[in-house]
Amino acid sequence: MNRQALVYGLVGASFASTITWLLRGRKTIAASSKSQAASKDGKISPKVFIITHFADEEEIWHGRDGLDLKARKIRVPGLAGQHPEIFCSADGQVCLVNTTMGLINAALSISALLSSPQFDLTKTYFLIAGVAGINPKTSTLGSVTLARYVVQVDLQYELDAREIPSDWETGYFPQGAERPTEAPTLCYGTEVFEVSQNLRDIAAKLAKKAVLKKSDSVTEYCTRFQNPTASTEPTILTVDVTASNVFFHGPLLSKSVENTVSLLTNGRADYGLTAQEDSATLAALLRGHLQGKIDFSRIIVLRAASNFDQPPDNQPIQVPIHSGHGGFELSKENIWLAGREIVNGIISEWDGKFEAGIRAENYIGDIYGSLGGNPDFTKSRFLTVDEKS
Repeated sequence: MNRQALVYGLVGASFASTITWLLRGRKTIAASSKSQAASKDGKISPKVFIITHFADEEEIWHGRDGLDLKARKIRVPGLAGQHPEIFCSADGQVCLVNTTMGLINAALSISALLSSPQFDLTKTYFLIAGVAGINPKTSTLGSVTLARYVVQVDLQYELDAREIPSDWETGYFPQGAERPTEAPTLCYGTEVFEVSQNLRDIAAKLAKKAVLKKSDSVTEYCTRFQNPTASTEPTILTVDVTASNVFFHGPLLSKSVENTVSLLTNGRADYGLTAQEDSATLAALLRGHLQGKIDFSRIIVLRAASNFDQPPDNQPIQVPIHSGHGGFELSKENIWLAGREIVNGIISEWDGKFEAGIRAENYIGDIYGSLGGNPDFTKSRFLTVDEKS
């Protein structure tokens, strides 16, 4: 999950029956027996796998519009103790995992899922769906975003802000660098991930069918920011997201993170939101691709803005940091409204479009080119820790 929102707190044979999924006044999807999501060896082959990170993100997907993701519960060894089961619809076309919060938990849970012999995920689309903090320059609370780049910003050096040189604006600076304005020369490999732009854009088009909700109390809070973008109506947009176990907050740290994103991607990524688990999830999925278990070009990173990454202009930071304005509840509803359109679109257009896959025309993968090709977001090849030493 986004650490900035913490304060709120599939084996079987094919079924003969038809499962109907009603989407609030939208067209009905009937899953006939011939379209049951089970492979010939009896493994469950979901069309969409939703990845959530804590209970509130998970629960919004249960029992709504005829989609019963608790129809099938599959225990998978290695999942987090608090969430040891995978939830799937009766036909197995849609499944959900709750990784629990944090980078390590996300990586371990996704790795456990990929190791399970109960699933065939080679054609599955993974929908990372969670809440996040947003830069007020990007949009408002309740907006839903889709990313091309995920940038892990906590892999860098840090000096106490009270002890930094007088000409520095932040105590954070990249690995291998000597000051905050220098690009990194040393990387661990999970600093930047890039997913399919074509799939992102198709998902954004599907998401825009949703009528997002808004809230009077949230709107009033957003008007306290001087940047007019912060008080626009919730919308669907494409912008990039960071990952970090550090719960940062405030305009100075926001500016520092913006600088880090630019340095790590040679200015290609556009910092818009701050989340937590996405780089870990993508790292596990990338290794799954290398093992032939999943297709890295079938990943969608969907986040909804639950809070801002800083307080209103000229106001001090108050603790607890994000309570009281209602953005968390709004973001949960809007990510479901947008997410269900993406899930609906993939299932309804499966035979003619999504089963074969959406060709990625951009580079996809990590900062080292592990899946082949050359990353389009770096000036030169980074050294690994072993090479540096």
